[in-house]
Amino acid sequence: MFLLFGLKTLLRDLPGRMATCQYCGRFIHHHLQERATKLTLFFIPVLTTSKKFDITCTSCGQSSTIKSRQKNALLS
Repeated sequence: MFLLFGLKTLLRDLPGRMATCQYCGRFIHHHLQERATKLTLFFIPVLTTSKKFDITCTSCGQSSTIKSRQKNALLS
């Protein structure tokens, strides 16, 4: 029997928000991105092993990782 498995990282853009950047201090649009690592079996994503959310300032380009609760607060 031959099993082919691995990990794959998928990036998904989420709607951004206006927020104050913690680095440059400007109130500007931020991009929000979800990074999900999935377990694959025969190149088919089967199980999500982890999710991380990154927010990036469009002014200075600084990026930081935020928690799921912070992401939910930004989207509501």
